[in-house]
Amino acid sequence: MSDFKPAARRKARHMAMQALYQWHIGKATASEIEAQFLADQNMEKVDKVYFHELLHTVTRKVGELDELLSTVLDRPVKDLTPVELSILRLGAYELRDRIDVPYRVVINEGVELAKSFGATEGHRYVNGVLDKLARSTRQAERSG
Repeated sequence: MSDFKPAARRKARHMAMQALYQWHIGKATASEIEAQFLADQNMEKVDKVYFHELLHTVTRKVGELDELLSTVLDRPVKDLTPVELSILRLGAYELRDRIDVPYRVVINEGVELAKSFGATEGHRYVNGVLDKLARSTRQAERSG
């Protein structure tokens, strides 16, 4: 695990969302995209270990994550914009597999990414989907 620093984690999610978007629309592998990001982006204040985990795990588990998302979506996964899909895959992974990250943090980070990169009202959609997903993946945390 990497040292936990919220700002470095936030930057890791920011970069991972962009990398997942690139992976989704392009033909490059996660490793090729990671190498490109490390070479071309300012990764100095990014939690690089977390960035690596997010990029490689989400791309490796994309089928499982899309299946999980499909249980709470109002449309087929294929109808999501690449930005929304990248953000939601990232959030689905953290909600399901990173229980050390509070669900409110996952939702908030997803909303902020959608505000930065998504369509005008996309953050509302991301918020709703991640909130529904948190109800099923984080029942104990939500009721506690």
